[in-house]
Amino acid sequence: MRILYGVFGYGRGHATRALSVLPELRRRHDVVVVAGGDAYDAIAPEHPVVRIPTLRYGYRADGKRSLSRTLGENLSHVADVALGGAGYREVARVIRDVRPDVAVCDAEPWSHAAAARIGLPRISFDHFGVLAYCRPPIAFGDRLRSFRDVLAYRALMGKPDRVIVSSFYAASPRDPRIRFVGPLLRPEVSSRTAKQGEHLLVYLNRGAYQFTRQVERALRQLALPVVVYGTPRRGVDGNLTFRAPSNEVFLDDLASCRAVFSTAGNQLVGEALWFDKPMLVMPEHTVEQRLNAAAVDRLGIGRQVRHCDVTGDIVARFLADEHAYRGAMRNAVRDGRPAALSAIEGFARELGGARRRGRQPAWRFA
Repeated sequence: MRILYGVFGYGRGHATRALSVLPELRRRHDVVVVAGGDAYDAIAPEHPVVRIPTLRYGYRADGKRSLSRTLGENLSHVADVALGGAGYREVARVIRDVRPDVAVCDAEPWSHAAAARIGLPRISFDHFGVLAYCRPPIAFGDRLRSFRDVLAYRALMGKPDRVIVSSFYAASPRDPRIRFVGPLLRPEVSSRTAKQGEHLLVYLNRGAYQFTRQVERALRQLALPVVVYGTPRRGVDGNLTFRAPSNEVFLDDLASCRAVFSTAGNQLVGEALWFDKPMLVMPEHTVEQRLNAAAVDRLGIGRQVRHCDVTGDIVARFLADEHAYRGAMRNAVRDGRPAALSAIEGFARELGGARRRGRQPAWRFA
């Protein structure tokens, strides 16, 4: 079977989700990957990938996302998706050349749009579907914001033929046909043995903005080594070691750390759970990340802190409670990779078979 796999390029969570299933999918099928931004950089060393554009968030000087800057920086990209610009034409060319049977799209708008217009069946496979296709517990103040975010997501992604949602916490699907799976663990994760080290692992998906002087001051106050990913800085500076992005080295640092301080990405929480690493999460200013952070609190596997509230004392108190968090983590560990592979291949056979027979899928998500 031939599969087009589109991966959204913001942050590394989308790429790590793809990297969990790509080795097995490529072993069994012909798979062509299209990705941009961080996802391209993460996937390219391990798998062939076609570079495409990606949407990005704009930030203010204080590390908060800026709606006006985000809109300004992405206006041309949205026009490219909607009006068939250069990025759209590149994905459409790949589809025409490869002639895939189905597209798997991880919140990636160019592959969604090109596949939809060409008539290629689509499987939506991401974490944001927890908002769009499930009923997670949402704080009252975020209900209207979630409605806005879901409208934007649906406008960019359209109506997929099948839906798979991956999440480290449970949420009731709105439709029984939605496949809900746990976090996706790469083979490199499940094959590693966790060790109890001394360092705090810090991961910020936009450290150039999020690693503010306040955050740096808090980390320098800790009486332990700190390994930092996601900033432009490199090398050792006091108790801080700044590293470049690296799949293998990062996993070594994750498997051997004492605990994790990071933004609240779904994939990293799932991997930290696997390695039994408590998490202090600093959610970005999005409903999705606030949902993830609330789930970390609710499951008792760590705690959340607002960016503006980060201090050395708060981080130290989090570390003092690490044994309690580890006790709760044993009940929360999940690996959704086998179920995800089964769902992708099952849906792909169904949709690809219908297409070869010249039939439309029996149903499609609205």
